[in-house]
Amino acid sequence: MVAQMDKEDCATCTNLYECQAACPKGITVDYIAKMNREYLGATVTYAEKVYGKD
Repeated sequence: MVAQMDKEDCATCTNLYECQAACPKGITVDYIAKMNREYLGATVTYAEKVYGKD
């Protein structure tokens, strides 16, 4: 899902609900925000494993 959101530039939602209004699948901003939080957390965790904590 992340790859598709990147492809369609949906992952940059600013919580103004524009992404929800434009979403052809009717995905709510709540779900998009949750996915973005989880993606950020996974990215940080991965970076810490690869590069170590500073």
